[in-house]
Amino acid sequence: MSLSRDPKDKNHVLSMIKHIQFAMLTTTDKENNLHSRPMAYKQVEKDGELWFFTRADSHKVGEIKKNNHVNVTFSDPSKQNYVSMCGKAELIRDKQKAKELWSDYLKAWFPGGLDDPELALLRIDVEGAEYWDSASNLMTRAVGYVKAALGDANILEGENRKVNFP
Repeated sequence: MSLSRDPKDKNHVLSMIKHIQFAMLTTTDKENNLHSRPMAYKQVEKDGELWFFTRADSHKVGEIKKNNHVNVTFSDPSKQNYVSMCGKAELIRDKQKAKELWSDYLKAWFPGGLDDPELALLRIDVEGAEYWDSASNLMTRAVGYVKAALGDANILEGENRKVNFP
């Protein structure tokens, strides 16, 4: 599979994750093991920045300070769309950006709201992505599964592509 540098593919990846509310963030812990946890996804910028709220005192922040290479995965099973993104993470304390991204449901994690002393942002500069975009029409998928079951494994609709971001 070749690496796409086509801006259309980059935009396609961003559109696939636009309405997904939660992602899995993977970091490396102090024993060099992979550690994943769910994160409430907030926003993606056109240039490939992902934004998440986090507590500045969380374990993931310590892990990122030691190794800032991370992976973020998104899934939308209802559309059979899956995205894996890799990049570099950085802890950001920017009150203006936090205000721009703030939602009241975040008070569950940050009772002090925007003035919570542990409130911080995690910015991930995406370097690359891989996506699996299956046919979202149920009938198209069903026909593809039947054809695949009858011996033509190449009939399943959809595409898989690696995309370069920088």
